[in-house]
Amino acid sequence: MSAVRSLEPWRWLGIPMVQALAVTILFAIPLRLWGLQLPEPVFPMAVVFAWAVIRPSVLAPFATVLMGLFLDIVWGGAFGLWALILLIAYGLVLGGRSMTAGQSRGALWVWYGVVTAVSMGVGFLVVSVRDHAMPSLIATGWQYLATIVLYPFAHRLIDMFEDADVRFR
Repeated sequence: MSAVRSLEPWRWLGIPMVQALAVTILFAIPLRLWGLQLPEPVFPMAVVFAWAVIRPSVLAPFATVLMGLFLDIVWGGAFGLWALILLIAYGLVLGGRSMTAGQSRGALWVWYGVVTAVSMGVGFLVVSVRDHAMPSLIATGWQYLATIVLYPFAHRLIDMFEDADVRFR
């Protein structure tokens, strides 16, 4: 079992946010191997999920919006779309936080998958209505699968900080 770390904002919000954005930039490099491009998982989704499970915070939604706007800039999407998607995910997890307490790793992974599906589904619908055309289901499906595979990173962050502030258990 890992040692519990103190719950300073730069440690549980700042460092994971910078790491998620750095890896997003790395995966956005247009590198092709055998005609295949790197997947584009939504790395901030794992961070946002972990933040909502760890504890309620005033700073987390602001950091979530910043990460979403960063994704819009890097991926060239509609400005605010990824901020909306990530805020929906954060809100869903925060709203169901009482159900996640004490759950197993597998149960949390399922919850992460459901939250990711709902929030990305809303994003899919927003893009469909805004553009009057449906985005690629295959590309969206691959992005979803690449994103849910990231759950172990969210779980690691949860393990590091979950018991740091007992007021929210």
